Amino acid sequence: MGRHRERNEDSFLAEGRVFAVADGMGGHAAGDVASGMIIDALRPLAHSDVLSTRELTEVIQAANDDIVVRGFQRAPTIGMGTTVTGVALVSGADTALWAVFNVGDSRVYRFRDGRLTQVTVDHSEVQELIDAGRITPEQARTDLRRHIVTRALGTIPAPPVDLWILPPEPGEQFLICSDGLTEELTDPQIEKVLADATTPAEAAANLVDEALRAGGHDNVTVVVVAAS
Repeated sequence: MGRHRERNEDSFLAEGRVFAVADGMGGHAAGDVASGMIIDALRPLAHSDVLSTRELTEVIQAANDDIVVRGFQRAPTIGMGTTVTGVALVSGADTALWAVFNVGDSRVYRFRDGRLTQVTVDHSEVQELIDAGRITPEQARTDLRRHIVTRALGTIPAPPVDLWILPPEPGEQFLICSDGLTEELTDPQIEKVLADATTPAEAAANLVDEALRAGGHDNVTVVVVAAS
């Protein structure tokens, strides 16, 4: 939980073949419900013998509809929503492949050969301004619009799910995180922590500690996946 938060609305999954982080939104007694719902929806896929990108996408979009319905059942949850991002091992023609998926402004990074690369693209107002050349990534870090998400679960119609298919590479790691990490640490700072850690668990714990030490203005959730 962040140092300035009264509750933690993040949820995560790290089981079997699915690794995900969800950052809930919508106020008291709502964001944690929404983020928990998408994680619960993904959990059965973690132990599937065969997983396709179509099945992954369909489960995420079905969870969106469930979040919408739940949101209208009682006043505290009206308008609730959540981001979701992560990686899953899906079945390819000859071997398993990484499927990176994203809705919202939580992120997936790939760490390979000592270099950190952001795989996902934020669904946020500041990212659209960056793409349009109106602000720089450095300006986006302090822009007042940086918390405005342009795509999230809990909307009608269900938002499209961004997907990237990546072949496994020896020695690579994936970092999955809520924006509580990237709001506090720059990519070079994150890269250094990953490079210095000896295990995924150590890397995840150190990243959370560094984000809290830097201010911890939001909840911080980190999953680090090391390819075997």
